[in-house]
Amino acid sequence: MLDKLERRLGRYAIPNLTLWLIGGYIIGYILYFASLSSGANFIAMMTLEPARIIYHFEIWRLITWVMIPPSYSIFWGLIMMLFYYQLGRVLEQTWGTFRFNVYIFSGILFTVIGAFLLYGVARILYPGQNISNIGTFFSTSYINMSIFLAFAVLYGDMQVYLYFVIPIKMRWLAIVYAGLTLYELLATDWGGRVAIIASLLNFFIFFLSNRKKKWSANPTFRQRGFGKGAGNKTPWSGFHYQGQDPFSGGQRQSSDNSDRGRFGSQNPGSASRSRGPISRHKCAVCGRTEITNPELEFRFCSKCNGNYEYCQDHLFNHKHVI
Repeated sequence: MLDKLERRLGRYAIPNLTLWLIGGYIIGYILYFASLSSGANFIAMMTLEPARIIYHFEIWRLITWVMIPPSYSIFWGLIMMLFYYQLGRVLEQTWGTFRFNVYIFSGILFTVIGAFLLYGVARILYPGQNISNIGTFFSTSYINMSIFLAFAVLYGDMQVYLYFVIPIKMRWLAIVYAGLTLYELLATDWGGRVAIIASLLNFFIFFLSNRKKKWSANPTFRQRGFGKGAGNKTPWSGFHYQGQDPFSGGQRQSSDNSDRGRFGSQNPGSASRSRGPISRHKCAVCGRTEITNPELEFRFCSKCNGNYEYCQDHLFNHKHVI
């Protein structure tokens, strides 16, 4: 079904949707600090309040609630935006722009529907009462959680550094977050439960309907849907990963394959005649590998046009390939 929709509507998909969401958060931060300085509560005018939308025609709330940041701390907000920008870009390259759009917008749509259903049920159960605090339950926190869970399902073996210190695989981090979400689901009231279920419904629907599909994570895969200029750039510069490689569709490929176009052609039979282990990582500047220098870390550069990998000594001081 999504394939048919993509053929018809794929050209209308929004490339780099994560950047638009982050831009909305930035507007939300500006309005929040403007509220503190002026005394006008702009954030209260942005929440998802079905009563205000129905009876006062404040239809902008259908959009502006997405701009409210999950956290008003600038420090954690910047970390959150950077983290989800990286996750979103990889998911968009893996699925294609159209499917990533469907995933995000369906999460937003389900959340809006959940808010109106909750309001309708509350009006039936508590007739005559002023029900005007529905918006306090709904935010983009669990939509961001759905992005994180989707990434963890696809790249469970990737290792990240929790709080920049603790190394942990995405799979275990997702299990921890899922456990905390389940506890919150059981401990909160029905308003919170509806918000959690509605925001994560896109995750369950998407993966149940695509459970037999194998996704390729090569940046050139589904490039038609990712937009112009995507090329072979890797968005994961600055993050250390092990196991699954988001840009090779599984385990990391041998650098012998990726380096042929970078350092010149190689004799097809040279690999079989060479002695010793084959390196997986090779610096494009100095040529050192994880075999010759196991103490080094190797990362890709997002500013180079191509999959260029560098050691920690040359990652930030090399000449970018345009």
